[in-house]
Amino acid sequence: MMASRSILTPEGRLKLIERLSSIRAVAQFDKPGETQAETLVHALMDLEQSFRAILEIHLPNLLDPSLSSEQINDVLLEIGEELRHVLYHVKDAEYFGYLDDQTV
Repeated sequence: MMASRSILTPEGRLKLIERLSSIRAVAQFDKPGETQAETLVHALMDLEQSFRAILEIHLPNLLDPSLSSEQINDVLLEIGEELRHVLYHVKDAEYFGYLDDQTV
């Protein structure tokens, strides 16, 4: 079962937004009404949830010897959906734009 804990508390979220806003490499991607710091912190919070789901729910489910092939496939698809969510946030955060470099 996935724990409901989160590393970023509401207070920690605000402090991290403030801290990241002061970083020029982050702030350069600010848009009117939307700071990159806010985008990054939101992304990091959602990434934490996706990684927790993969590590605490889906991987343990894959180890369940009672699962049928169809059930294993379903778990793999659930992992894929979490990874789709991760990719969305990586692409949404302009700061991480360098990760989309196709020369790697």
